[in-house]
Amino acid sequence: MNRTRTRTRAQAPTGTDTGTGTRGTGTRTRVRAVRLGPRSLAALALTSAVGVAALCWPFLTPPASQVSAHAQDAPWLFAGLLLLLVAVVAATISESDLGPKAVAMLGVLAATGAALRPIGAGTAGIEPMFFLMVLSGRVLGPGFGFALGSVTMFASALLTGGVGPWLPFQMLSMGWFTMGAGLLPGARGLRGRAELLVLAGYGFLAAFAYGTVMNLAGWTFMDGAASGISFVAGAPVTVNLARFAAYCVATSLGWDLGRALCTVVLTLVLGPAVLRALRRATRRAAFETAVTFDGPGT
Repeated sequence: MNRTRTRTRAQAPTGTDTGTGTRGTGTRTRVRAVRLGPRSLAALALTSAVGVAALCWPFLTPPASQVSAHAQDAPWLFAGLLLLLVAVVAATISESDLGPKAVAMLGVLAATGAALRPIGAGTAGIEPMFFLMVLSGRVLGPGFGFALGSVTMFASALLTGGVGPWLPFQMLSMGWFTMGAGLLPGARGLRGRAELLVLAGYGFLAAFAYGTVMNLAGWTFMDGAASGISFVAGAPVTVNLARFAAYCVATSLGWDLGRALCTVVLTLVLGPAVLRALRRATRRAAFETAVTFDGPGT
């Protein structure tokens, strides 16, 4: 009796990265665990605009404006408003196209990032979660990246007891940080050492950008009479810019440099293995394949 064996290979669904460029259809297509629709984009744009206003209002309002007159209240109001808007963005993204497989991936990566954040806390800015955010945003796209950055920062704040008025700014800035990695060029064809260098360079610059954003968020909470580097309501813009630059150098330059260098080193050393693991997981998850349940007897 002749026995024949038929071997079939699962074909990667449309929208996934084959990982080689020669298998499957022979081309690389971009994985997007979350595809941002019009409502999601509108909510994200609105939240980002409010976030920029909440961070930059000391430099955008004239000295005699009502906002300057309420300088002690404005940071708290902006923090509360941002928290609500970030929640709206998360709800809009989940309603639009966040399937069960993407939710599972989001939960795993957010838990991993939250667990990584306390490692090295208080030691020269060594924060290994940042490199994971860069690589995850790169592989899974900007929509998933924004959701991942926001959820990870929220979960890590609960884990470390870091809940405070700064948390909405952390969630928004980490969402921007991770989303930016998903918007980097060369997502389909750039691989190997060149991709690692691009990701490491982005991580280095974004680590400083994150620190600057958080400086803007915390700077306005300081009493204007506390020191020569704190925000002074009603002072000319040039004076406050000089004070803010001095504040960054005095309080966070060393920390931001440590975060940037840590991100670069981890990206170059662990990046190849983590990127392979993430891309393998996204291929197996097949996010764009709908989950169906067969009825009884089928």
